[in-house]
Amino acid sequence: MALKITVIGTGYLGATHAAAMAELGFEVLGLDVVPEKIETLRRGEAPLYEPGLDELLRRHVAGLEGSSGRLRFTTDWAEVAAFGDVHFVCVNTPQKHGEYACDMSYVDAAITSLAPHLTGPALVVGKSTVPVGSADRLARVLAELAPAGQDAELAWNPEFLREGYAVEDTLHPDRIVIGVRSERAEKLLREVYATPIAEGSPLVVTDFPTAELVKTAANSFLATKISFINAMAEVCEAAGGDVAKLAEAIGYDDRIGRKFLRAGIGFGGGCLPKDIRAFMARAGELGADQALTFLREIDSINMRQRARMVELARHALGGGPFLGKRVAVLGATFKPDSDDVRDSPALNVAGQIHLQGGQVTVYDPKGMENARRVFPTLGYADSALEAVRGADVVLHLTEWREFRELDPEELGEVVAARVVLDGRNALDAERWRRAGWTYRAMGRPTA
Repeated sequence: MALKITVIGTGYLGATHAAAMAELGFEVLGLDVVPEKIETLRRGEAPLYEPGLDELLRRHVAGLEGSSGRLRFTTDWAEVAAFGDVHFVCVNTPQKHGEYACDMSYVDAAITSLAPHLTGPALVVGKSTVPVGSADRLARVLAELAPAGQDAELAWNPEFLREGYAVEDTLHPDRIVIGVRSERAEKLLREVYATPIAEGSPLVVTDFPTAELVKTAANSFLATKISFINAMAEVCEAAGGDVAKLAEAIGYDDRIGRKFLRAGIGFGGGCLPKDIRAFMARAGELGADQALTFLREIDSINMRQRARMVELARHALGGGPFLGKRVAVLGATFKPDSDDVRDSPALNVAGQIHLQGGQVTVYDPKGMENARRVFPTLGYADSALEAVRGADVVLHLTEWREFRELDPEELGEVVAARVVLDGRNALDAERWRRAGWTYRAMGRPTA
């Protein structure tokens, strides 16, 4: 008999996972405690922008014309427990207010809400990013609260989704990691991921602590690489070097690689910043805090980039106060191909300049609604052209393709001054200069 799958939590991770599981041929039931989110998903609409996700939902959500009908949504825990053989927990694990540690309340609530309804054999699979040691504790809670006792098993299967590529990363993962304690749990997860495994996705079978650590270790390494090149950008500024050429040269070394070596205003979003902070906090609890002290500097370098961008803008405007100056900001999301503005460096820079008296106008292809909610006092425009109209300086802060394809000549006709600061080192400097712009990027004072 074919496995039935449930997905608990239908945000960015959960909605994508549920749709992808339906695409792989499973009957899927998604649960969320927010009724409005469920209603949106039942219409075949994602509660957030993720390329390809709406199409995948429309292909499978029950009741929609032409759909497979394999994907349904509910708010009922008893229905979920009765339906599923494998239950994926995909809820949020934000940073606790006022401290570095991870807030486990949503994961705990998911387990304690589901467990009392599990009367028969079931596998509960955590996908959320959690502090190491959480799975061991949750496995005990699950066995204690479930009527099925030891037959209600836990496994840990961290997610490695890149926003903007989440659908692709779920259907064709570059690796699948499962932390299991029984052959049965491993067998069930091999069945769930049979298609990508057959296509060549490597499967790493390990214990709970290692599975939990893989995600935080991966994010810490990526954060380190980004902050490393940004540190090199600071040195290039001081020495008169070109960080883009430096990155190109060291990137040819296979041991280093070229990815994540583009200097700029740093990383943000709902994962990297809070994950490395939670990792530091957990290492401290385990007595291994000295092993991760370097992450504090990684975080510090990253946050410093935002202040450096503000100072670069001030310098471009003559070095005085921002009061009365018109500043155009291209980009609000923390990265392109997403509507996510959580801890967005772009929005942070825009906000800092605004708070210092600048007249800031923002444009982003997908993140305007979310940006308005976070920073309602900023100015917003419906296009890049409108955003830069009358601007004394233009800041490029999120590397959307739309911005790389802008016509600098057309924009030059409407600005007050042809000055562009490339906070992502992603624009074609020569093209902008040919159109009469003063082009400046971080870590490239002579480029």
